[in-house]
Amino acid sequence: MPDTALPPVIHRLWQAWNAHDGEAVAACLQPDYQSQQPLHPERNFSGRDLARQSWNAIFNATPNFHAELLRHAINGAQVWTEWRWRGDHTDGPAFSAGGVMIFELHADHIDSVRAYTETQTLACPDFDQILDDILHEA
Repeated sequence: MPDTALPPVIHRLWQAWNAHDGEAVAACLQPDYQSQQPLHPERNFSGRDLARQSWNAIFNATPNFHAELLRHAINGAQVWTEWRWRGDHTDGPAFSAGGVMIFELHADHIDSVRAYTETQTLACPDFDQILDDILHEA
């Protein structure tokens, strides 16, 4: 992939995610922003207000949310990005998600996104149960 400079609005979005700032996220978006999730069309929505609400809910549920940009490519007004998001839910379990987001830019704002992202289920072995099973086999 060619080494291209990250557009300022995508950099601001990344900073807003890591600052847990829903207002700053919304400021990156056009008022009539379109969020399309082709693999989950029931999640599609329009408008920067809904984006702000959605990201604030994520930040509240995952207070140590962290976004990592893995790679990006630019094709005209499109910016293809791959993200990894991590943190811990307030009720304890770890959070991991990520995937590809294709942003359409106009006038240093995001017009739309096509998001191919998924939440990863993190299941860890129950080491207490494993130890208990080993000890009781003997």
